Amino acid sequence: MTRAALLTIVFLLTLAAPASAKLIVGIGEQNPQFFVDKRWQALDAPHVRYVLSWDALRRNSWERQQLVDYMGAARAMGAKVMVTFGHSRRSGRQLKAPSRLAFIRQFRKLRRLYPELRTFQTWNEGNHGTQPVWNKPRRAARYYNAMRRTCPECTISAPSVLDAPNMTSWIKRFKQGARYPVRIWSIHNHIDANRHRTSGTRELLRITRGKLWFSETGGIVKRWVDGRRVKRYNKKNAVKAIRNVFKLARINKRRIKRIYLYHWMAPDERRPRWDSGLVTRRGKTRASLRTFRAQLRRVQRSTARQRAQR
Repeated sequence: MTRAALLTIVFLLTLAAPASAKLIVGIGEQNPQFFVDKRWQALDAPHVRYVLSWDALRRNSWERQQLVDYMGAARAMGAKVMVTFGHSRRSGRQLKAPSRLAFIRQFRKLRRLYPELRTFQTWNEGNHGTQPVWNKPRRAARYYNAMRRTCPECTISAPSVLDAPNMTSWIKRFKQGARYPVRIWSIHNHIDANRHRTSGTRELLRITRGKLWFSETGGIVKRWVDGRRVKRYNKKNAVKAIRNVFKLARINKRRIKRIYLYHWMAPDERRPRWDSGLVTRRGKTRASLRTFRAQLRRVQRSTARQRAQR
């Protein structure tokens, strides 16, 4: 049999093979205290997401100590951390985008401090107005290019985007600046999940190729804006939203490979700007956590069946 014929057979078998149904499910949470919560430990879902200011590792930075505390707790529990970068938290610098060189120097410093980190997202919510790259998608693409070039062995996602009206135009401009093939895209599809729609997720699938991660999603329990509570968000809606997240993941099992639910611990505020916690600020289990457990068990059973069939 000729080499060409063998390659043809291998190609056809690859096409015929079923797509992997494995879906990784994790938690996005900034507070390292959640690592000692027995309820999280019992989930057997070690993947977590951490948002790090791009300049957090500067000298004498209080954010650096936060990272040390978080990574120490994560190491102790065997958690698998994905780091995503965001705007500076220094006063007056939130909307100042770093140069490519300044950004990549911080990335290299992070890799030296924590060589076990191998999974990254280029930027957090790149198309949101609070981020310095919301109107600079090509600048964000330069960060992505530099990360890919600096760490070819790493798993690196494109910047996450909100399922907002400017998502499509932002992604198209980002793609114009990307010099490496984008194998992983990320979405924060809170709007789809909490308003019981699919349009944002479907749109990002339509305009991209490769894998898609839900790097932040969940069920909003409380939201206060300008002193008023947004009435559509409540405990009942949060339960529906959690179910919707997993329905959205089934839109395209071949491409949608990760879900990071945000977040575990509700903020310690009576009128939080954002509360999608699975646990109340007093530590009580919410109905949305029970729903999450049920959905996660379903995913885990499906993965176990797939492994048994191999």
